[in-house]
Amino acid sequence: MIAQSLRNGFDPGRLGFALRTAFACGLALMLAWLMGLEHPQWAGMSVWAASQPLRGQLLEKSFFRFAGTVCGSVVGVALVMALQIHPALLVAGLALWVGGCTWIGNLQRGLVAYGTVLAGYSASMVALLDTAHPDRVLHLGADRMATVLTGVVVATLVGYFFATRANQADLHDRIRILLADLLRHLADPRPAGGDVLLLKRLAAIEESLESHAAGSLRSRREIRAIRSLLMAAMPLLLCHDEGVALDRASAELLNSAVRALESGHLDSARELLAQAAGVPGHGSLHQPLRQPLYALAAALGTWQAHAASNAASPAAPKEASMQVLHRDWIGAREAGLRAGFGMLLFGAIWQLSGWSAGAYMLLGLSVMISLFSTFDSPAIMMRHVFTGQVLGVGAALICRWLFWPHAETAWQQILLLYPFILVGALLVAHRDTVVEGMDFNMVFLLMLQPHIPLAGSFQGSFTMGLAVLAAPLLAWAGYLLVFPINLRRRQQHVLAMMRRDLIDIANNPNALAQRLLWQVRIHHRILRLIRISEHLARAETKAQASSRAAYLLAQAALRCHALLHAPDTAPATSRRARLVLDRIVRIEADPQRAASALRRLAPRLDGEDGRLMRQAAEGVAGIA
Repeated sequence: MIAQSLRNGFDPGRLGFALRTAFACGLALMLAWLMGLEHPQWAGMSVWAASQPLRGQLLEKSFFRFAGTVCGSVVGVALVMALQIHPALLVAGLALWVGGCTWIGNLQRGLVAYGTVLAGYSASMVALLDTAHPDRVLHLGADRMATVLTGVVVATLVGYFFATRANQADLHDRIRILLADLLRHLADPRPAGGDVLLLKRLAAIEESLESHAAGSLRSRREIRAIRSLLMAAMPLLLCHDEGVALDRASAELLNSAVRALESGHLDSARELLAQAAGVPGHGSLHQPLRQPLYALAAALGTWQAHAASNAASPAAPKEASMQVLHRDWIGAREAGLRAGFGMLLFGAIWQLSGWSAGAYMLLGLSVMISLFSTFDSPAIMMRHVFTGQVLGVGAALICRWLFWPHAETAWQQILLLYPFILVGALLVAHRDTVVEGMDFNMVFLLMLQPHIPLAGSFQGSFTMGLAVLAAPLLAWAGYLLVFPINLRRRQQHVLAMMRRDLIDIANNPNALAQRLLWQVRIHHRILRLIRISEHLARAETKAQASSRAAYLLAQAALRCHALLHAPDTAPATSRRARLVLDRIVRIEADPQRAASALRRLAPRLDGEDGRLMRQAAEGVAGIA
């Protein structure tokens, strides 16, 4: 039976989640109506927005759903009050608020970003839906918060007893297997290309950490330790010359660590890594791998302590406390400007035209142009969103003009919504219509307010539907024309931020004091670059080359700072180290001169320092 449902496109787990969410939606609708709330359908919308299959995500998203709504509702009330001074203040204020929340939300991670963006368009829900009656704005704001709270509470109570916990054991197994495969690859780097595959797996695990951290402070502390462990593993891939085999003794130590990891003996694995790193009293290893292996052993011990402790987590290492992660400042700025400009332009058109349904268009646009800006390819998402909203508008018109005329009371109207909610659940449960299903449910409920006697005309409902459908089309145009954003552009943003990091390292005389901060940030940008490039044709090899180049150039710049601070550095070497830093500062304008300066410094340095400069010179083209 399970196999049959999978063949039909319905995953049993997702189907169960969708059906219980539909049940919670119907329950919240009825409760909100019994409580006398004016817009009970908003409670159902909140259920669909807050529900999550994992318990931690459910609790955290419910919290940010309500917190964002309260914040946005307060701003919405203030904007309607400003409307009484001059209508332009409503549009300008809404543009600034939505644009600002979109800007900040694109700099954040996980569900906190959702709460920030939600605060932006929640103001639209209050400010735009009843502009003809500004004297009722406080009532509308209170109704909005009460219905959202009702939906959040119902979604949390229903979902909590059915939602599962994040599978921490599976995550631990994936990490152990990844580390084992990484060490096996170091001991015997065959076949070629293993570095790229391991980086991809590492990036995939790092991206999944937020879902495991949600809803638990202890889990969040452990996730920080896991991220530090992954960061510690990255230099082993970025500084290692694939195809260069280790000596027999070192390879055997790494293979023993592999066996210990695979059997779950983390203490033994940590001790073997320390031996391989060549700490005093143990074996020896090639210089480039010593420090990364020692750092990996230390991070492995910290993670083990976090994973084994059910009480207060032990003190995190310095690396874990300095997790300054990748933020796409370029994309965030563009997303904020796009959202603010879009709201200002179409808000002005609405005000000047006097189109009665224009408020619904602007409301939908505030959601489409802010929430979906955090997706990798929002223009592609708009296609699915538009399809789901077409279905939702159609279902709302059918319900309103074919079903509701037969209802004699408001509770009968609510009961007549239930078959459509079930259809929405089936759309959410199917792998091909999951995005369309969510927008079907949200738009369907948005357009239907249970009320007796029925009012309005079919033409008015149809016009409202057209206004709702205009929003994803306008947002789609915005994502294509105003600061166009897609995976390729996001890849370019990461590369630009990497170059900016290199320039800042080279230009900062105190860079050595912030060494760990720079390393963590660049490592995290590398993981983001690798993850993006997986979905772009012929981009993975380029991403791996750029990642290695960024790592080597950062190490070279830090080494040059160390040479300048060392009292025994020869004057000629100091001059060439200073020249390297100056050329890295100008790497965007003239990368070849940076490469030339690195090559000229290399002969003056012994051993691994000279090798590092030569490798960094070769990698300049990959990042510039």
